[in-house]
Amino acid sequence: MTIQTVRTVRSPHRKQLWMAAIKPPMYSVAIMPIWLGSAIAFAETQRLHLPVFLTFTCSAILILAWENLSNDVFDSETGIDQNKHHSLVNLTRNKSLIFWIGNSCLLAGVLGILAIALLQQDATVLGIVLLCCALGYSYQGPPLRLGYQGLGEPLCFCCFGPLAVSAAYYSQTQTWSWMSLVASIVLGLSTSLILFCSHFHQVEDDIAAGKRSPIVRLGTERSAQLLPWVVGSLYGLTIVFVSLQLFPLWTLLILLSIPPGWHLCRHVSCYHNHPDRVSNCKFIAIKLHFWSGLLLGIGFLL
Repeated sequence: MTIQTVRTVRSPHRKQLWMAAIKPPMYSVAIMPIWLGSAIAFAETQRLHLPVFLTFTCSAILILAWENLSNDVFDSETGIDQNKHHSLVNLTRNKSLIFWIGNSCLLAGVLGILAIALLQQDATVLGIVLLCCALGYSYQGPPLRLGYQGLGEPLCFCCFGPLAVSAAYYSQTQTWSWMSLVASIVLGLSTSLILFCSHFHQVEDDIAAGKRSPIVRLGTERSAQLLPWVVGSLYGLTIVFVSLQLFPLWTLLILLSIPPGWHLCRHVSCYHNHPDRVSNCKFIAIKLHFWSGLLLGIGFLL
């Protein structure tokens, strides 16, 4: 009877750890650049190559899975994740397994992009994606580990903003677009916001491992004060771009994503120095990223 009770208590807890380790909501980060770039391409050309769109989306998800898995492996080597119970390396206690599963995801993702390049007889998209992979590796991978120098957010902005959105647009049109490049700024900022928010609850671990994240450099209070300005820039920039006639009027639909942005700023303002309470703020940031990106793409389609 006692054993049964213990199992009943432990099982849901372990399932929650696995869900936190896999982070299903995080994969919208891979989907949104492909969605936005393809939506702008369709708005400009009235054509959508659906097989390319689906292949690119699946490949992006696989490459992000590699990024997450390899980050767990590299973080286990520095000891920064020793208190992170939902690390896949800590859950499986098999770093080698996680490393090779991650590499398999990378290989499958790159093969998908290679298929697009062969289909179109154009290696441009493949080159952009390989550059994104190299920058993604430099974030946590040795010997660079640029994320430990506080450069994670700029890398995130480049990879999931201008590079990814432009690659998605190019995969549909084999040309470039100023509109997609400008739109990628908004998406890049909202993506970087997720990484920025993920550090609020782990300041002590970051300091112990020598990781100089922006939250460590600024402190949680100043970072919380900066947050509304970054969130507000998503809407301010869109309004400016509409005023300059770079964006269609319908892109102001992004303003409907203000509620999760407001929730994020209020939540972090209240609990920035309470790690247990603020740890979920990155998921609020993911919600903001999803809705703002989705609505922005719909604005271009309309």
